[in-house]
Amino acid sequence: MSREHVGQGRHCIGFALAVLVAGALSGCALPYYAQAVGGEVGIMRAERPIAQVLADPATPPAVKERLRYVLKVRRFARTHLGLALHGNYRDYADLHRPYVVWNVFAAPRLSLTLKRWCFPFAGCVAYRGYFSHAAARRYARALARKGYDVYVGGVPAFATLGYLHDPVLSTFLGYPRTTIAHIIFHELAHDLIYIPNATTFDESFADAVAAVGVHRFLDSEGTPAERALYRQRRARHKAVLALMSACRARLERIYRNPALSPAQKRKAKRATYRALHAGFLALVRRWHGSHGYRAFFQERFNNALLGAYMSYESLVPAFRRLLALEDGELPAFFRAVRWYGRLPAPFRDRELRSRKGLVERLPTLQHAQPRTGLPGAAGRLVGAQGPRLPRMVEHRPHNQA
Repeated sequence: MSREHVGQGRHCIGFALAVLVAGALSGCALPYYAQAVGGEVGIMRAERPIAQVLADPATPPAVKERLRYVLKVRRFARTHLGLALHGNYRDYADLHRPYVVWNVFAAPRLSLTLKRWCFPFAGCVAYRGYFSHAAARRYARALARKGYDVYVGGVPAFATLGYLHDPVLSTFLGYPRTTIAHIIFHELAHDLIYIPNATTFDESFADAVAAVGVHRFLDSEGTPAERALYRQRRARHKAVLALMSACRARLERIYRNPALSPAQKRKAKRATYRALHAGFLALVRRWHGSHGYRAFFQERFNNALLGAYMSYESLVPAFRRLLALEDGELPAFFRAVRWYGRLPAPFRDRELRSRKGLVERLPTLQHAQPRTGLPGAAGRLVGAQGPRLPRMVEHRPHNQA
């Protein structure tokens, strides 16, 4: 997929948590957690302090240049974005493979609702990760035999959400510089705010933070050429997202239509995905063949791939609007996001997606007096809502598998 794609930002279980959980699991679950533990141990064994890598005369100059860039991005995340580092990105691990993990996504043949997997302490997520590509493909084939659309996506980076100090990985160090910054900001955003059982909320929030982070980083540290290239890449990303969103809307109408038989729905599904691919080819022609989506366009589109992609994107516009309502102030924005995170999931997502969400409806709500001491829109929101809300897990929640 695109470089800021679905494979970015997935979470695997931390080593310590995996060990604790594995002892309590049934025998059939142990092999899965064993591979998770083994994968984490492999990363830990490959880690070296960045300072040591930079001082090593055997380190290629290109790797040194990228690691110095990472350190600059890391400092900017702390000083300008308010993202806590928690010891992350001080070490480097060369994994000698293209991805750190591979995630399996699945959806019914006539639905865009992704299958979810639930793990002890970690909650439920819309993917299942493997440190082995072959193991991920075997599991995907088993799901396909059960009647699911499946997609296996490579993951260049993930966050252990405070359980371990996440290193810089060779799997993303070779990406364009702005993509490296996007990945780091995205993963650090997860470490700041994370809600179990809310994949779309979490990933959309992290992607919104990453996008504004890269924009501000380039304004402060980037060259005119880098800023122009980033604007071009974001415009192309927006064009791809528009095609995907239109495809999703059409498929949702097809799948919900009671007048259509399953055979008619399958036929309409095939036609819709053909139209999506034709739309991509038109974009490629407009871009004169130069783009960052070549591998993505070669994928066979199905409900799992579309659902995976949109799980990272569907709430991003809502979070951008929320940031704008906080006048671009990230601390106030983070407080508002935490407030939204306390809401029951269906109500929360509906309000975030609504163009007349709670923040914008505040002038119509009477007696909206803040009771929490939260400044800005977040404080007004809590006062306006009234009832006590369930506590959200944040900062250092349990990992996902």
